[in-house]
Amino acid sequence: MILALIGAFCIGMSKAGFSGISLVTVAIFADDYMFGAAPSVGIALPLMIVADLTVYPAFRKHGSWSGVWKLLPPTLVGIAIGYFALDRIPEESARAVIGGIVLAMLLLQILRKVRPEFFRKMADSQAFGIAAGGVGGFATMMANAAGPVIQLYLLSRAIPKMELLGIAARFFLLVNLIKVPLGAGLDIVNANSLWIDLWLAPAVIVGVFVGKAVVHRVPQRVFEGLIIGFALLASIRLLFW
Repeated sequence: MILALIGAFCIGMSKAGFSGISLVTVAIFADDYMFGAAPSVGIALPLMIVADLTVYPAFRKHGSWSGVWKLLPPTLVGIAIGYFALDRIPEESARAVIGGIVLAMLLLQILRKVRPEFFRKMADSQAFGIAAGGVGGFATMMANAAGPVIQLYLLSRAIPKMELLGIAARFFLLVNLIKVPLGAGLDIVNANSLWIDLWLAPAVIVGVFVGKAVVHRVPQRVFEGLIIGFALLASIRLLFW
């Protein structure tokens, strides 16, 4: 239960600005000793909506819906692919896919740090925007793990910080609401998962407010380094242990 509360807390923190920490939640929830790969997606989804609804009022004056509409078409394609994949692959394979997604998101973040010029050139291409939407849609349906790739794409557009947060708040609220009937159709959002969410939701809200309070005080480089290290170990565990 304590690990589940930590995972829920990290969802709130991720929505307050520490996007990389969402990978910690993915790794915790998908573990066989916790909820398992596919069920974890259905449990995390309503918690993310709780976080989205908590942070949206703070950012609704920033950004616009135009940035969301540009990303939405390839994202919907990725969601559709993820929906059919999640319904057809066995639990062990789903666990490996989620581990691979987490690892891919980590590598993308590391690339942005160590090869910023290469990443900038890659991000300037139209193909990168389409790929970001498609991969983000697939990642969010398979593992609720679209945050890093979508925020990296928005960063690559040289969008000011507050505008970026406003676009991201709109995008994830809309996409997560779209996913609810899909999750219900796969029976990963059900009465049992919602009962678990009821117990975990307060930790999400606490995470949002703690994140807002500390986002300007914690050195971002140190924090991101810890998250990358933890998520790397978790992704290896999902893939190989």
